[in-house]
Amino acid sequence: MAGERVKLTVTERTRLGSAESRRLRRQGLVPGVLYGRAEPVAICIGERELRAALSTAGGSHAVLDVAVDGGSEHSAILKEFQRDKVRGTITHVDLQEIRLDQVIHSAVTVTLVGEPVGVKEGGVLSQVTNEVHVEGLPLEIPQHLDVDVSGMHIGDTLRLEELEVPEGITVLDDLETTVLATVTMPTRVEEPEVEEAEGEEGAEGEAAEGAAEGEEPAAEEGGAAESGDE
Repeated sequence: MAGERVKLTVTERTRLGSAESRRLRRQGLVPGVLYGRAEPVAICIGERELRAALSTAGGSHAVLDVAVDGGSEHSAILKEFQRDKVRGTITHVDLQEIRLDQVIHSAVTVTLVGEPVGVKEGGVLSQVTNEVHVEGLPLEIPQHLDVDVSGMHIGDTLRLEELEVPEGITVLDDLETTVLATVTMPTRVEEPEVEEAEGEEGAEGEAAEGAAEGEEPAAEEGGAAESGDE
């Protein structure tokens, strides 16, 4: 869904450094930077407020109306963020100020919709490309792009040129060479041949039978001679 706008109040940070960032996180605040057409501004945001803003219908592509210390609002988008690997909480965020009348570049997730005919026939569906790069006005960038794969048979390849995009959005990746998904036969694991195993078993059986009938290997005769020398 495009066209989502969310208000977000942030506070300017006057104290910087790793120790200060850790202190803010313990208080439930996320340190970050607002990059604008002028100088970058160090900010902090409530973790809950930030998570709520990025959980709307627009998701990570929502246009944020950012107000620094209650001042005038700046239209911005999420540029980058970092998460705690264990807790999953956001630990740092970069926001980029934008103009709503100028196109921007963005990476949009590709979502596969439906169950391919080829999967019902025993094939395997593989998603080759998870996101594509597009450009468009900030309020027109979709949260994700859906592609219907229900008509794919075994051996079919779905390319970017078959993806339908909303009006006003331009795909920047190569339409002909970018593969979105494939349906292939499952990989078979080769098992060892049983005949060879039986052949080896037979040879071992013959050797054991010969030994039982009193046949003495040459190595044993040599061993007896060495004992005689002593």
